[in-house]
Amino acid sequence: MLRGRRGECAELDALLDGVRGGESRALVLHGEPGVGKTALLHYLVERAPKLRTVRITGVPSETEFAFAGLHRLCTPLSDGLGTLPAPQREALRAALGLTSGPAPDRFLVGLAVLDLLSEAARERPLICLVDDVQWLGRPSVQALAFAARRLRAESVALVFAARKPGDMTDLAGLPDMAVTGLPEEDARELLRTSLPGPLDERVLDRFVAETRGNPLALLELPKESTLEQIAGGFGVPDVGALAGRLQEVYRRLADLPAKTRRLLAERRHR
Repeated sequence: MLRGRRGECAELDALLDGVRGGESRALVLHGEPGVGKTALLHYLVERAPKLRTVRITGVPSETEFAFAGLHRLCTPLSDGLGTLPAPQREALRAALGLTSGPAPDRFLVGLAVLDLLSEAARERPLICLVDDVQWLGRPSVQALAFAARRLRAESVALVFAARKPGDMTDLAGLPDMAVTGLPEEDARELLRTSLPGPLDERVLDRFVAETRGNPLALLELPKESTLEQIAGGFGVPDVGALAGRLQEVYRRLADLPAKTRRLLAERRHR
């Protein structure tokens, strides 16, 4: 169980139970950078060792490539291409760059993705995880959302993670979960266990309040303070200065590579 995420983990466990039972599910996680979306995706992977899992992360440098994200998700499932109806197969092959020609019909691409996921789940349930969906090309997101809205009883789950609701226009109408900061006591405990030496309670309260319980910000913000400040020897850090340092922390969090954020996510929730 992730620290401070009992409710979220229970909802994800219910999603997995449904998929194991033959249902299909879709879910969109949304929240600010560092709040724990990646950790929740990792939790799903850990809780589903016997399920087939495909996981991709959006990459800023590939946002302009329409189907780059879809290519990474569908490639591990490409053995099922031959089972698709010919129009769908050719449309998806064109989208994935396997054939040349005009831009594929996006409706047929969406249908092809739906059928490909269904085929991939025939032998065992399939979990598809899409982190940083805001950095996928829009046609990729539209195709995945098209499939997510039409899944019924194929034992498939599509779970997306986005930074804010504004990133989810094409995912509108899908079930969603707002991922917010840790509860106060869990945030305080995270600070206590991650910082060396004594910690002034007033400083602890300030860090928790300013970060709103954002786990990664809780770990990064103290690095902007001296040990003397953290211990309270020179008083509570100035509110304005702390706010400025917090904005710098959030800027750095937004720029972290996906792999780094995943490793930090595993650390801060244990």
